[in-house]
Amino acid sequence: MSLVVRLAPKIRGLKPRVSPPSIPPERDPLTEQMLNDYLPILIMVGAVVGFGAVNLLISELLGAKRRAVGKGQAYECGMAPEGNARMRLSIHFYLVAVLFILFDVESLLLFPWAASARALTAGGVGGVVFAEVVAFVVVLALGLAYVWKKGGLTWDR
Repeated sequence: MSLVVRLAPKIRGLKPRVSPPSIPPERDPLTEQMLNDYLPILIMVGAVVGFGAVNLLISELLGAKRRAVGKGQAYECGMAPEGNARMRLSIHFYLVAVLFILFDVESLLLFPWAASARALTAGGVGGVVFAEVVAFVVVLALGLAYVWKKGGLTWDR
């Protein structure tokens, strides 16, 4: 005799278990506040991505499909292109460009500090932040002195 057949009369007399009503988990007010704070940003990101996608789709569907020889050529400010676009440039050109971007971006990091200097001083951390900014500028100056000494900023080589 199988186990199911032997236990069937005993099981029939039992009432089925009813699970207690589900209680929704408590919501964290801090999490809800954060979600409410970031909701406009998420909506804006969605609107920007949607706007771009819709414009690309409309352009693809409604745009002209005619190919012409002039459309495939490079356009250089109204002048006819000369020479090969793959001409070799000196490495010095790239070095000056990278140094410019490096020092330009690092100098831009000083603007947020300058804008909040009074608030930092009022908060009692103005001296510490000023020391950090001075250290940052000293490192920038040492880097500039090194590049200058090595001749990285001389244009005529």
